[in-house]
Amino acid sequence: MGQHYPENDPYPLEDQVKNLADDELLDFWEEAQFIEGGPSENAWNALPASLDYERIILQELMLRSCMRGVGPR
Repeated sequence: MGQHYPENDPYPLEDQVKNLADDELLDFWEEAQFIEGGPSENAWNALPASLDYERIILQELMLRSCMRGVGPR
């Protein structure tokens, strides 16, 4: 698997997850959990704020679920 170096990437992770389909976003979350050693509190607390994958992914999923509730009028 690749590594993400935010200091070398002009395209922020928040913008990258917006371009993923729902199943790709969930796959990314699962891979991030696996890489960090499983879904534990300590694994996510050890990450720098710029690599807070879980927070970014959950925010995107919440936004998408809100947008699905808003239909054409």
